[in-house]
Amino acid sequence: MTIPRYLGVFLVLVVGTIVTYYAATIDMDFIFPGMNTLVALAIAFTKMTVVMLFFMHVYWSPRLIWLSAVASFFWLAIMFAYVMQDYLTRSTGVFSG
Repeated sequence: MTIPRYLGVFLVLVVGTIVTYYAATIDMDFIFPGMNTLVALAIAFTKMTVVMLFFMHVYWSPRLIWLSAVASFFWLAIMFAYVMQDYLTRSTGVFSG
């Protein structure tokens, strides 16, 4: 990988960090509650994908490495689904106001 490509990836990560900061300063709950979290997770997912593809050299790897990377995303989706299922089905607790 060449230095200009590394600098391009660095620029993407820096811009993503700045956009995350500015998105956190704006209250987006008027769209729907939790929109700030969704935007922050989308930016983090994009940055994670760039790091995985270029810094971890998955982009130039054989198909088996691609398969393991996609399988890890699938497993992460399963874990998020179970956590959200647990979170959304709980009643209000002792500490609720």
